[in-house]
Amino acid sequence: NLKTGEYDDEMLELFSIPKVALPSIMASDHDFGNCEIGAHTLEIRAVLGDQQAALFGQACFNKGEAKNTYGTGCFLLMNTGTELQFSKNGLLTTIAWGIDGKVYYALEGSVFVAGAAIQWLRDGLEIINSAEESELFAQEVEEENPVIVVPAFAGLGAPYWDMYARGAIFGLTRDTGKNHLIKATLQSLAYQTKDLLIAMQNDAETPLTSLKVDGGACANNLLMQFQADILNTVVERPKNTETTIMGAVYLAGICVGLWSQQDIETDKKVDKKFTPNMSPEKRERLYKKWLKAIERSKNWID
Repeated sequence: NLKTGEYDDEMLELFSIPKVALPSIMASDHDFGNCEIGAHTLEIRAVLGDQQAALFGQACFNKGEAKNTYGTGCFLLMNTGTELQFSKNGLLTTIAWGIDGKVYYALEGSVFVAGAAIQWLRDGLEIINSAEESELFAQEVEEENPVIVVPAFAGLGAPYWDMYARGAIFGLTRDTGKNHLIKATLQSLAYQTKDLLIAMQNDAETPLTSLKVDGGACANNLLMQFQADILNTVVERPKNTETTIMGAVYLAGICVGLWSQQDIETDKKVDKKFTPNMSPEKRERLYKKWLKAIERSKNWID
């Protein structure tokens, strides 16, 4: 019984399930004991989930602050403070961390295919030799890209949750070349992030002042500039993009008195800030085209 912690002995015996004690729930800054490594004894003073650690590592300590990790998928988390908040727009509610006797929550949205779409360009279509090449080829398309790629290879994640959707390419003409396809694939990461952030801001009723980014694809300057443009929000990339590791290190350091949250915010180094420079008319036109493509890719599998 998940509520009382009691076992049904007859059910355990029927399925030959051993009776085990579940671990106790502790705060993120709990003293979890020691770990012996050779002649060294290490204290375990912080435990965080990977995306929660990235949120902490990006110093998103305040309500409304958000980070996006561009990995194989995209993982967007927004700090919603100490008040538990359930989504009405297809997102997940998660615990961010528990420190100083308080529990902080976050809204989370996941994009199934992000960096995996760039891998598809490299390994599936074989039109690039490396992820870095995607930026070079995409830059060759100077005009507005007429092509939209919806990388719903495994269905659509948040906020749509359509397992029957499939990937699609729209806007092909006789003039379409591989550069258009590469650029459209990169832009799909930014469009999907915008879908999530619209849902998050509607849930949290908090405007986003900036988006902090990490993960492999955030090294792509063209993608990050388009992300800022389509969001109409400053995108901030740190010098150290290993924010998951840094989040765990930061919290452990706070627990043993090495530094404070204010120290982390003060010492955080920014590699580059991408400022939006797209006109409102163009932003609305492009995003409307993306939403049209999303609708047409839904429910493809019967």
